[in-house]
Amino acid sequence: MELISQPWPWYVSGFLIAFTMLILLLMGKKFGMSSNLRTFCAACGAGKASDFFRFNWRNDIWNLLIVVGAMLGGYFASHYLSNGEMPLISEATVASLQDLNISANNQYVPVELFSLESLSNIKTLAILIIGGILVGFGARYAGGCTSGHAISGLSNLQLPSLIAVVGFFIGGLIMVHLLYPLIF
Repeated sequence: MELISQPWPWYVSGFLIAFTMLILLLMGKKFGMSSNLRTFCAACGAGKASDFFRFNWRNDIWNLLIVVGAMLGGYFASHYLSNGEMPLISEATVASLQDLNISANNQYVPVELFSLESLSNIKTLAILIIGGILVGFGARYAGGCTSGHAISGLSNLQLPSLIAVVGFFIGGLIMVHLLYPLIF
């Protein structure tokens, strides 16, 4: 129990990700979380409204199990493998958050952004809606999400995935260092 209740070193988790990708490559499958939304919409009949959703979604139903597994794994880890302590974040990050009037009490999920009360704030609601639209548009425009390009695309040695991953990092740096301070 102690082994799975602690964070794993990068070389263990990295090896497991690489091993999973090897199995998927050998099976001729592609991994990505955003593709699950397309599969889910197609399974619910969205193909009647858009050609984008007209495909044999049953071939990709295995990928929906990854989403279910991620949700169950997160729930299981947070409720049964956690001692309730929050992971430590750097003092510089705490100071930067305090400069933006964001508390570090809940560290990865600040209550100023991720609580039911925050949804009554029009600014927070606008940020979540606009951010969701931009993420959805970006994933569609880039032909996949960060996990799909960074894990699956790069392991397939695809140049478009390398370009997308570089773009994701540049966009993240611009957001954190330029736009985030302006918004908050």
